[in-house]
Amino acid sequence: MNLRRDVFQAIADPTRRAILLLVASQAMTAGAIAANFDTARPTVSKHLQILTECELLGQTQNGREIYYHINAKKMKEVADFIEPFRQMWDERFNKLETIMKKYKNK
Repeated sequence: MNLRRDVFQAIADPTRRAILLLVASQAMTAGAIAANFDTARPTVSKHLQILTECELLGQTQNGREIYYHINAKKMKEVADFIEPFRQMWDERFNKLETIMKKYKNK
C-alpha cells in the first residue's frame, strides 16, 4: 500500500522540523543527521523517508553515501501557502496594538 504523505503532517513533527533546520545550510548523510538526536538511527531514517516522500528533502548520492539536502522549491510552496495567514495575523496584531495604545493613553 502506497500512502500519500502530507507536507503539513510531515512538518508537524518536531524532529522532522529539526532535521529540516539541520540540512538547510548543508547537505548531510543520514548518519550525520542521526548523530544530532537521542533516538535510534532507524527512527531518524523513517523521518528522512517521510521528508523525502513529501519532497521537502532531496537525495544526492556521492559514492556509497547518500546526502540529504533541502528542496528549496517545495519549501517555497509551503511558505507561499502560509504567507496570507501570516499577513492576516500581522494586521490583526497591529490593530490590537493600536487599540491598546489608545486605551493606555486614556
